[in-house]
Amino acid sequence: MNSFENIIERTRELESQEQSYALATVIKIIHPTSTNVGDKALVTSDGKLYGWIGGGCAQPLVIRMAKLCLEDGKPRYIRITPDPRGEKVVEDVLEFGMPCQSGGTIELFIDPVTFMPRIVVLGESPVAFALAQTAPQFGFRVTWLTDNEVEAHDVSILPAARSSEICSGTYVVVATQGIKDLPQLKLALSLQARHVAFVASQRKADALRLKLLEEGMDSAAVAAIEAPAGIPIHAKSAQEIALSILASLVLRIRSGEVEKKALKIDEEEEATA
Repeated sequence: MNSFENIIERTRELESQEQSYALATVIKIIHPTSTNVGDKALVTSDGKLYGWIGGGCAQPLVIRMAKLCLEDGKPRYIRITPDPRGEKVVEDVLEFGMPCQSGGTIELFIDPVTFMPRIVVLGESPVAFALAQTAPQFGFRVTWLTDNEVEAHDVSILPAARSSEICSGTYVVVATQGIKDLPQLKLALSLQARHVAFVASQRKADALRLKLLEEGMDSAAVAAIEAPAGIPIHAKSAQEIALSILASLVLRIRSGEVEKKALKIDEEEEATA
């Protein structure tokens, strides 16, 4: 398998798993270099590189910049040169001194391919309908897990028998509101979700948590269920409840991004201390 075929295979694999990645393409070179115009490499969010964009001198820098692209969703045009003066911006191009003295120059375009978070909706209550209708407007991808016929735009409909097709790490909202609450909560916990929210009162949620524990469900997963779901905004209508749930998810997602950046800054400061 050649380098390009390997990239295509990895791309298909990552997209099937809804995993983000960055694609780096060599667009200009000045010899001597070990790469050519058109060479490509795929970089995963955990820093693995597939393909070829140059040797050991260029790869660590490309991986670092690819991770930055994935963090903020912005592409970057970078230049790696033999100039030893370090990092600088030249006509909107990020320029870096080559750590090895090969004497060549490589210019690359790094383009992030990111996936919006997916919400899995369980239940067919008014809140479930409102959530399925509203979430895509905020950029969420929605899968409605139901065995009945429902109408919703920009939403994937999937029967419960195919729940194993849902990738781990989604955000699940159980909006059953009294109809098969317990089995739907058990299904939600089986999906290996990043987060599970349950539309219910505190009293009802506590009672169902006890039943889940009695049936042997993981105690940590049960305790992590967000219930009542959403940010407390004194919501009354189904649309308002859906809005409060989406606001809670956005807060959770954005707070996680801020924490990751803060952790990265702390690690960099420790490394240079």
